[in-house]
Amino acid sequence: MIRDSEIISIYQVDAFTDVPFKGNPAAICLITKDYPDEILQKIAAEMNLSETAFIYIPYIDRIKETNTFRLRWFTPKVEVNLCGHATLASASVLFFEVGINSDIVNFDTLSGRLSAKRIEKSIGLNFPLNNPEEITAPEALIKAMKIKNCLATSYASGVTDILLEVKNEDEVRNVNPDFGELLNLKLDLEIRGVIVTSKGSGDVDFVSRFFAPWVGINEDPVTGSAHTILTPYWSKKLGKSEMKAEQLSERSGKLNVRLLKDDRVEIIGKTTLVFKGELII
Repeated sequence: MIRDSEIISIYQVDAFTDVPFKGNPAAICLITKDYPDEILQKIAAEMNLSETAFIYIPYIDRIKETNTFRLRWFTPKVEVNLCGHATLASASVLFFEVGINSDIVNFDTLSGRLSAKRIEKSIGLNFPLNNPEEITAPEALIKAMKIKNCLATSYASGVTDILLEVKNEDEVRNVNPDFGELLNLKLDLEIRGVIVTSKGSGDVDFVSRFFAPWVGINEDPVTGSAHTILTPYWSKKLGKSEMKAEQLSERSGKLNVRLLKDDRVEIIGKTTLVFKGELII
């Protein structure tokens, strides 16, 4: 044991999948004190995953009787104000590993209060809706994304993401951005990430990929927060309030989404625990 060290319980969970090494991995840390942001950022950099989530546990001896926690998310580079897959993974740790006594858990976050509910072996996230507004496609962005035929462009100011619709799944799969060029763009809009999407096939209503080099993630495997934009976008186009979605990254992931009242969206997915242990700082 290292002298004067502190121990943090840590889990790695693959979100939006029911098999290991698919979906989107997130590190989940249970912390019992308010560490400086610099320490949290260093932990996220050490984990080197798209997101590391920190669940604040005020009373470790009463954790099973608690159903409301403070939650923060960090990429290897910055703190972000909304992350779906790491919230799903956080709820999974509390429901299935810690074993809290509630089927609903609330998280106080930079995006307000979010909730997650246990649905048998799945988890449903209740997130704020982010309605995208149609904009003129920035030519420099389209060029850097190497997209030849962009059908429509929208912007969601709540999470600062741009949505680009293309013709079909093949075009989504074949997107190969120039990340260096993206990082050097001078645009009027603040951008966290770019969503490339199209109508799906078979029983999948729509597909997407998500790119966010500005926050240290060239491509995110499965992005829950992007579906707070994709859900209202495709609901309007397809005339559906419940849809099946797939993110076509190399790891891939599947989600069920549903429009709720009061500008909310439910995002449903499964998780798989990959490892758990102790982080020494």
